[in-house]
Amino acid sequence: MQSVSLGQVKEQSYTMKESLRALKTNIQFCGDDVQTILITSSIPNEGKSTVTMDLSRSLTESGKRVLLIDTDMRKSVLIGRLRAKDRNGGEIYGLSHLLSGQRKLEEVLYTTNIPKLFMVFAGPSVPNPTEILDKKYFGELMEFARKHFDYVLLDCAPLGAAIDAAVIAKHCDGAVIVIAQGMASARMIVSARRQLETSGVRILGAVLNKVRMKKIGFGSYYGGYYGGYYGSYYGEYYNRDDRKGKKGTK
Repeated sequence: MQSVSLGQVKEQSYTMKESLRALKTNIQFCGDDVQTILITSSIPNEGKSTVTMDLSRSLTESGKRVLLIDTDMRKSVLIGRLRAKDRNGGEIYGLSHLLSGQRKLEEVLYTTNIPKLFMVFAGPSVPNPTEILDKKYFGELMEFARKHFDYVLLDCAPLGAAIDAAVIAKHCDGAVIVIAQGMASARMIVSARRQLETSGVRILGAVLNKVRMKKIGFGSYYGGYYGGYYGSYYGEYYNRDDRKGKKGTK
């Protein structure tokens, strides 16, 4: 097993910590059979990678062993965003190395300077990510992950840009869709949901991200704009009239 240092791990505000705690609690109440969770969005730049990373950190703070797998071999941002560096000064290998048969599992699995958080980075971009995700190596990785970690979070490419998440879904117990306020249309979100449903994965719910908090209570402002604020709702978050794209609950 290799080791990396994450040089860009921001201190979370109280509001963010509370929102993450609610998200973590909602996931845990989905049942103890939910261990492997894919996180995706309908379009790029909705914050799914940030949500995945921060949720991973929150779970480790509860004493859980967490593996974060970056499966976005098209346009990964995690190594650069986290300023990850191999502690021995070497190259950081990733999922594309593993799935193409160039490296073994122990060469792409990294411990981090966040206790109980382990990572598999995406590796270099490849021209055929959907194809290599369907190979036996990915299934072997997921089998290993189930045995050695309490939670496995998979950061997946947006479904509006690629079908990778639908391929990965067959290995997962649940899926979460990240929705940034005011970005994707209702039609695109419903399309992403349908792709996941077709794959057979259980949709745990959605995370509303990049929310502008409105004025609340006694004339004071609670926050303002939170780029990392997570409001979460788990359960059935769309009514059956998808043509209208309205949000609703049972």
